[in-house]
Amino acid sequence: MTQTQKILVTGATGTVGRQVVAELLARGHEVRALTRDAAKADFPAGVEVVEGDLTQPDGLTSALEGVTGLHLITFGGAAFTPLETGPQILELARSARVRRITVLHGGGPTPLEDAVRADDGVRWTVLMPVEFMANALEWADGIVASDEVREPFVARLSAMVHEGDIGAVAAVALTEEGHAGQEYVITGPELLTVGDKVATIAAAVGREITLVELTEEQAVEQWRAAGLTEDVIGFLLEAYGNTPEVGRTVAGTVEKVTGRPARTFGQWAAEHADAFRA
Repeated sequence: MTQTQKILVTGATGTVGRQVVAELLARGHEVRALTRDAAKADFPAGVEVVEGDLTQPDGLTSALEGVTGLHLITFGGAAFTPLETGPQILELARSARVRRITVLHGGGPTPLEDAVRADDGVRWTVLMPVEFMANALEWADGIVASDEVREPFVARLSAMVHEGDIGAVAAVALTEEGHAGQEYVITGPELLTVGDKVATIAAAVGREITLVELTEEQAVEQWRAAGLTEDVIGFLLEAYGNTPEVGRTVAGTVEKVTGRPARTFGQWAAEHADAFRA
């Protein structure tokens, strides 16, 4: 067990941020969670909640006081725009003598991640997860309403990762030596088609779920009806129709870093089965 440390987690109310908080707590560390709205944070007892915004780094001085590690996201504000405040945040972190920084990769180059990588004065680790298992929650309404999943490109392969494993890798990198300068691709332990995922959820909830394959045109129509922007739709068509190799290749990062195997989609589905029940 490493010595107890205090870690500041930004993006703490997000899908990954909550898992970073949970893993740090489970490992016996102190956690300070940064959020724009403390009243809505809803963290476990023992988490120190502080208000702040990465788009306004001048207000982060007190949040960084006394912390040894810092978990960063690359987008900020209510609109989730790419953060341009990396240099200021890093200067504050150095002044506070933060020893380790993790950055959650945003899917492509971003100003904040670029600033962290270029800074020789911090020990950084970039976390590069593939598709989150939590993305399957997008199917919950359709499954509850009609036991049906409607998706295009159903044969696509994904090495999707349990969000808890992203948090586990982050927690180790923030509190232990040996991870500075590393770029960790984080995946689950298996390759899954959309049909595999649907069958796994069906087994978890104990009933049949029908998979309906949509054409590209039908998928676009469905996404537009759901309010997705044209940029997001274009991204989905590329990601689903031409999944990059990194997204369909199993990496052993979770076991290498944490010492235990990556969690399966079956485990995730069992944990979230209630979300797919009426």
